[in-house]
Amino acid sequence: MAGHTLVVVESPAKAKKIQGFLGSGYKVLASFGHVRDLPGKAAEVPKAVKGEPWATLGVNTDKDFEPLYIVSADKKKRVTELKDAMKGAKELLIATDEDREGESIGWHLIELLKPKVPVKRMVFSEITKDAIQKAVGQTRKLDTDLVEAQETRRILDRLYGYTLSPLLWKKISSGLSAGRVQSVAVRMLTEREMERLAFRSSEYWDLSARLAKSGDEISIDSTLTEAAGKSVATGRDFDESTGRLKPTADVTHLDETEATRIADVLKKGSNWSVKSVEERQSTRKPYPPFTTSTLQQEANRKLGMTARRTMQTAQRLYEDGHITYMRTDSVNLSGEATTAARDTVKKRYGDKFLSPSPRKFTGKSKGAQEAHEAIRPAGTKMQTAKELGLAGAEGKLYDLIWKRTVACQMAEAKFTFQTVLIDAAPTGGDKATPLTFRATGKRIDFAGFLRAYVEGSDDPAEALDDQDSLLPKLAQGDSLALLPGPEPVPLEAVKHETKPPARYTEASLVKRLEAEGIGRPSTYASILSTVQDRGYAEKQGNQLVPTFTALAVNRLLERNFPNLVDYQFTAQMENQLDEIADGKGKRLPYLEKFYKGVEGLDQQVKSKEESIDPRDACTLRLDNVTPDVRVGRYGPYFEAELDGEKFTASLPADIAPADLNDELAEKLIEEKRRGPQSLGVHPEEGLEMYVKSGPYGPYVQLGEVTDEMPKPKRSSIPKFIEPDAITAEQAAALLALPRRLGHHSEDNLVVKVGVGPYGPYVLHNKKYGNFDKKTHVYEHEGKAYSVFDVTLEVAEAMLKASKKRAAPDPLRDLGEHPKDGKPVQIFEGKYGPYIKHGKINATLPKDADPKDVSMDEAVRLIAEKEAKGGGKRGRKKAAKKSPAKKKAAPKRKKASAK
Repeated sequence: MAGHTLVVVESPAKAKKIQGFLGSGYKVLASFGHVRDLPGKAAEVPKAVKGEPWATLGVNTDKDFEPLYIVSADKKKRVTELKDAMKGAKELLIATDEDREGESIGWHLIELLKPKVPVKRMVFSEITKDAIQKAVGQTRKLDTDLVEAQETRRILDRLYGYTLSPLLWKKISSGLSAGRVQSVAVRMLTEREMERLAFRSSEYWDLSARLAKSGDEISIDSTLTEAAGKSVATGRDFDESTGRLKPTADVTHLDETEATRIADVLKKGSNWSVKSVEERQSTRKPYPPFTTSTLQQEANRKLGMTARRTMQTAQRLYEDGHITYMRTDSVNLSGEATTAARDTVKKRYGDKFLSPSPRKFTGKSKGAQEAHEAIRPAGTKMQTAKELGLAGAEGKLYDLIWKRTVACQMAEAKFTFQTVLIDAAPTGGDKATPLTFRATGKRIDFAGFLRAYVEGSDDPAEALDDQDSLLPKLAQGDSLALLPGPEPVPLEAVKHETKPPARYTEASLVKRLEAEGIGRPSTYASILSTVQDRGYAEKQGNQLVPTFTALAVNRLLERNFPNLVDYQFTAQMENQLDEIADGKGKRLPYLEKFYKGVEGLDQQVKSKEESIDPRDACTLRLDNVTPDVRVGRYGPYFEAELDGEKFTASLPADIAPADLNDELAEKLIEEKRRGPQSLGVHPEEGLEMYVKSGPYGPYVQLGEVTDEMPKPKRSSIPKFIEPDAITAEQAAALLALPRRLGHHSEDNLVVKVGVGPYGPYVLHNKKYGNFDKKTHVYEHEGKAYSVFDVTLEVAEAMLKASKKRAAPDPLRDLGEHPKDGKPVQIFEGKYGPYIKHGKINATLPKDADPKDVSMDEAVRLIAEKEAKGGGKRGRKKAAKKSPAKKKAAPKRKKASAK
């Protein structure tokens, strides 16, 4: 293709789309992301510099922090192909993403390709025909300031991680890592956990009364707000961090006795009348369109998507030309996008729902680049997900973006809020106690933008139905009366408890990082993934729970390198990088100051390394918990001294740091001190049965561990049985699990019953039927069955009633496998996209885009995985060859119990 223009982008999907818009005079190729980077392992370091002291660091700190960039083995072929494509090209267009990272990839490409033809930078925020053709005609030069900022960021992160991480390996545990933003995120998680540990719940009471005006059917739900001339204590009168009543709170703190007494007095006889009625009007403006962080937050709240999955899905939408660029901190909309959104409002909702004039939004985040656009539907048609034929995760995320974009140009929502104060006067002997109740109501006078989008709700129409809570028309002096009837109770004392600060979710952690000015939109997803992958946090539901390892690492860093996890210091680092991007700062002085000199990172680590005691680093002394907690090789454990003898006890695997207390510590240590408790001899085996406790909870064991029997029979004790009260009969029954109930009446396959990590279950052909999680029983025809007495008939009923897990939506359906006709599909997994064919799951190569995988390539990857033992038969074969993994379990329990 002599005389062609070579256009280089990052991904094949993007290349394919742009090629279709540019025609035969252009050749569009993908670089598959970064073409070169700092060495990731020692084997990648060139021989010429292997002996240099800075070789493993990958940055020559003695020569102006010169980076050692290498082309990895998996990128060499691609670089060769790009160089071949340069032959005969009349021009090179760098069309990578319009952010610092994209600018940096472009610079690396130019450095490697060494073009002798004109080089231009082509930028666009959406992949549509108009945008691409316009970008070709409006090219610019490569922005060297952006490149400098990104390269400084990369070197800075390498210096930080490769200098501190080895220290963590030596002092705490191998495999740990430190990171400029990652370590600050871990600090946020651990600080919140320590707040929860220090928190002490307080109890407070009030009264609720269900009233009605004579002749009116609308009930009035009210709450006691004033007693004896003082406000009754509510949640806001208690300290958020301690849970205790604020010293400055001048309120009546009701306990159960007093609240019940007042309720009894009012029940004996009382007069109720309206003291005052207040109405106030309010308006609410629509939310700005999405930035990267707000999209991640809403996708997490509404769709349950992790930050990583959100960005992967948004990337596909962008590359398919459905949305604008998804890494942005700007809330700005272009003129054509604003016009398109307003036209959509008129067409779909009518003129009255349109804002009187176009809305413009200004971002509040530090360093926001307002020249960029917010995330919005691409083009000017504002088509819905249904009109574009989008489904699954892509359809849901696009729908969220569409609604938010359209709503931002809609009219304000209008509300009326009602507040009614009600006097309650006892008619009995306790007339001296003045009591005031309060009732509130809300009316939506005009839905405005809420007609299209309600934050935190998937269905705006359904959400609006719940927002009206009207009170009847009331006036001062109106008489009211308690509603008759036992259910619901018309007047009762109500107990409340203060709640500890909520743990962070992915959404709230991103929000906090952004508020502090730490990190940038493109980094949040990778930070959250790293924090979890490195074992610093675990998911419990939607919450991020820091591990004991996270507490130990944060404690070490805070004590010895406080600046590196200081919020303000980390935010200033971001600002300095922004200054370099703006051409106001210089790379070398900044890196020199950060790494070298007496106060530099290198000298700090060297001077502190010898003074940091590994045992002390792994020991946690927690507030309100007497024994020390140690972070060991096999997990955390309590350590205490009793009568001059040291005892340790492993902590349960599912325990969170904030849930520790002395009661738990005493119980676990006492169990360890007593040793395993014998329940007697098994009636059939003739061996002793013991109750033991391990990191995954209490269990029963048949016999001792011996050379002849290294793996004695064990069975977990379900939560409905107290380990201290378990009988020999129950232990024998547990050791008999799983047991066969018989053959299923429909397919003659075996039905079993057992106890798993989530409680008792029945199993048939890989379909589970679960007992009730709280009582661990199953009701059938008026009778309750447990894991010990469930019958085949009851098990079949349980399996029939059990709900199947909703299958995830595939990213792509490639069709039928050419050999067996079974479907071949691509799914999004925890560790990235993978191909599924029957029981084979084949992970896609790191640089492969799910959109570009062909059936031929999928068949090849499936065959390779199957050859390695990816199928059921292969796994069994592999297990026979390598029994070491199976033997690790008892060793771990034994070691952790030491």
